[in-house]
Amino acid sequence: MRDSEKHGSTAGLPRPSRRRVLGSLGATLGLPLLEDAASLFNVPALAEGNPQPVPTEAQTRATALIEGPAGTIPDYFMGLAYEKGDLVSDVLFTGANMSLAGLFNRLGTGVLAIGGNSLDTTVWTADGMGNTAGQVSPVDVDNLADFLALTNWKLLYGVNLATSTPALAAAEVAYVQATLGNVVIGYEIGNEPDEYYLSYFPNGWDLSAFQALWEEFQSAILAATPSAVITGPAASGNVTTWTVPFILSSTGNLISLVTQHYYRGNGHNVNATVSNLVSADPNIIAECVALKWSEYVRKTPFRFTETNSYLYGGSPGVSNAYASALWVIDHLFRIALGGGSGVNMQGGDASYYTPIANQGSAVLEARPEYYGLLFFSLAGQGTLLQTKLSVTNFNATMYAVLTASGVTNIVIVNKEVYSSLKITIECGKTINGASVIELRNTDLAATTGQTIQGGTVAVDGSFTLGAPYAPENISSSWVTCYVPAISAVLLQIF
Repeated sequence: MRDSEKHGSTAGLPRPSRRRVLGSLGATLGLPLLEDAASLFNVPALAEGNPQPVPTEAQTRATALIEGPAGTIPDYFMGLAYEKGDLVSDVLFTGANMSLAGLFNRLGTGVLAIGGNSLDTTVWTADGMGNTAGQVSPVDVDNLADFLALTNWKLLYGVNLATSTPALAAAEVAYVQATLGNVVIGYEIGNEPDEYYLSYFPNGWDLSAFQALWEEFQSAILAATPSAVITGPAASGNVTTWTVPFILSSTGNLISLVTQHYYRGNGHNVNATVSNLVSADPNIIAECVALKWSEYVRKTPFRFTETNSYLYGGSPGVSNAYASALWVIDHLFRIALGGGSGVNMQGGDASYYTPIANQGSAVLEARPEYYGLLFFSLAGQGTLLQTKLSVTNFNATMYAVLTASGVTNIVIVNKEVYSSLKITIECGKTINGASVIELRNTDLAATTGQTIQGGTVAVDGSFTLGAPYAPENISSSWVTCYVPAISAVLLQIF
């Protein structure tokens, strides 16, 4: 949901997909697809003779262990979510938007989710001219196809349930599927239906009413496009009272991916602060537990297809501040460790929480949260490993990923304002080389000035890491490095 918004005919089907024409551009425009940061350069060689600086803050000593498997970060785990209104009125997703495509590709492979509150006020109009608020037409879908052809991303596409008809939804899905084919990983029917009673169905709306209406749309869509992959229920919250009962009912048999929305808190609440954002979030862990249990019963994976820091577009000076970069690293790792198959961070326009700020089709900047997403992506895909950090009463977290190439990427996030860590880690294997990359800024509330190893991200995704640091000490399977105050460190073990 873009929280500021919170509360046809089949003629012309199909035409050849322009992905066949433009698909080769993805390899040209696409920035390096990173298994991990090591693929940017010869890290061990560059790390030699460049010792990590000793932080100036007070120092806390800690030890840590890396142990056995704890989960997986799969390919296409990363994702962004945009309003359907951005698709039809902002002229944002077109083959001309090379800057936005560059920022997408900088994050590696990912999934673009099209939905939000404007989904249920946007109606399929097969003869529409395109770029018209409230209407989605073949022109808009063609533009989206041209944009995705420039990227290494896939698509999760939402259709209107609240103010449309099964026939119109079926016609829209048929056109999208004919145009984009296997780029589409699934279709969501409706957006946050657990809240439809607030706007669309004030009387008698409940889970049973939703399921009955949803099944009408699902049946019509599959009758027109048998290959369509259906997801759901895309609830705003209410995991135990809406999403889990939906999954466990007979309707749950009709979906291939469970989708759920989640926000850290209310952006209008006095608790929507920098310090709260970087504090522990037990709620996301609890939601993952409930969804994982349902996955165990139904054998259906789950994904948070819309999530971010604070509702109502975020909290100013918080959601658009450096704190969001550290928060989002934790957020993504917590979901991965909780068994989630992916995450789509809500954004668009100049909302406080958007990772990429834009005005219409123009990209304005990569926000601090984008830097957190990029830092997470540098840890790569692969097997999540268990970590044990000895320090207590200290606001720090630690994660580890074993990539297919055998590199162990260890991420340590220090949210303490006045204290650094000097950490010695038992890695469980002989260390042949190691490097350190830092995400830094001087103030959790700063809205600019963040860097990753001295590098900044340009509006077209261009980005150059500075030479990595060598850790303070390596001895057999042990390595020691520093984690400055309010920083994240990526320690790569070769």
